[in-house]
Amino acid sequence: MRTRLAIKIHSFLEHRFPERRVFLKSDTDTRFIRLRPETQLVAIAGMVLLVSWAIVATAIVLMDSIGAGNFREQAKRDQMTYRARLNAISDERDNRAEEALAAQSRFNAALAQISMMQSELLTSETRRQELETGIEVIQTTLRQTMTQRDTTRSALEQLKANTQGESAAQAHAATAPVQMDFLSSVLSDTAAERDQIEADARQALEQRAEMELELELLNERNDQIFRQLEEAVTVSVTPLDKMFRNAGMPPDRILEQVRRGYNGQGGPLSPLALSTRGEEPTADELRANQILNKLDQLNLYRMAAQQAPFATPVNLGLVRQSSGYGYRRDPKTGGRRLHKGSDFAGKTGTDIFATADGVVTHASWQSGYGKLVSIRHAFGIETKYAHNSNLRVKVGQRVSRGDHIADMGNTGRSTGTHLHYEVRVNGKPVNPMIYIKAARNVF
Repeated sequence: MRTRLAIKIHSFLEHRFPERRVFLKSDTDTRFIRLRPETQLVAIAGMVLLVSWAIVATAIVLMDSIGAGNFREQAKRDQMTYRARLNAISDERDNRAEEALAAQSRFNAALAQISMMQSELLTSETRRQELETGIEVIQTTLRQTMTQRDTTRSALEQLKANTQGESAAQAHAATAPVQMDFLSSVLSDTAAERDQIEADARQALEQRAEMELELELLNERNDQIFRQLEEAVTVSVTPLDKMFRNAGMPPDRILEQVRRGYNGQGGPLSPLALSTRGEEPTADELRANQILNKLDQLNLYRMAAQQAPFATPVNLGLVRQSSGYGYRRDPKTGGRRLHKGSDFAGKTGTDIFATADGVVTHASWQSGYGKLVSIRHAFGIETKYAHNSNLRVKVGQRVSRGDHIADMGNTGRSTGTHLHYEVRVNGKPVNPMIYIKAARNVF
């Protein structure tokens, strides 16, 4: 069965692709290459695949070129927006970190001075120990010399008593003064060297006491600097921490989310490098790293606060709050209904501002809301600005806190000129005044 099928396939291919021969002729020989139908089929199929791939690749390149041309302007606009926002964030971060940089510089200078004084103190201690060792050696040598002198005197007396004959007595009497003079000279030099070493040791001890006093004063100044920095950081961080807690936003989770999404390049608030030789960090190093961690936390708090609606959508001096969040009597139907936001009444055309950084997700008419602007923020938060008379943003546009996004009006389901302001967290409405009141003691 297989043989018949193979024969039929071969006959079909031979009919469509008859066998061909390519002759190769040289001066002395002629050869040929036989191209079977199967070989021709494989070659044609390969060429078709190659041409198809070239066509598809060319089409993709052309489509990318056309798409790049269409998106180039949008990319430029987005780049300008991103650049402006990054510049604003960078300026704010630099302003907030200026005092921390100055404090860190003073702290580094103090640490360098402490290190230098510690080195000098160690050198003085080593010198004192060397001097003490030298004094002990000299005293030992002196004792040995005095013992030798006493032994020599005893031997000399013994020699005088036992010596017989006048010539021998005269010879020993002549050499004894020379030996005594030599011993006296050696003892005098040894005593002078001992006195000099003792004087150097006393001077070294006095220098050590002075350096210890100076080191103690320096430690007191450093402790004062640390206390001032710790108080300043606490005063800055505590209101921000309280603001997030009052808004029902767990600070630990919020800071971790901001830290994961932050793409900044390094910074001046990196922890101090500790010893790599297995030494325990000093109390000053631990204290400095705690301050730097607090400053880093403060920076993250500032970034998180910029992305959450801790602001008012209108200038409170030009408007009044006409209605709050919660159940109330519906002004249209008279029934009881949940009011999902806060209303601020004012004049037509009053400026309305974005309350946090975000992206515009809606900027057009919506039933009931009239002309509506919706902005998506970080942490699953969305804000809505309804009943406007004029919209000043478009869908997809990035906005920053304080940007003018709309003008107050009376469009949609409204009984008068006002702004209906909503805050939604993960799609559920919450009281906007929670965020506004939480930020009053901070911004």
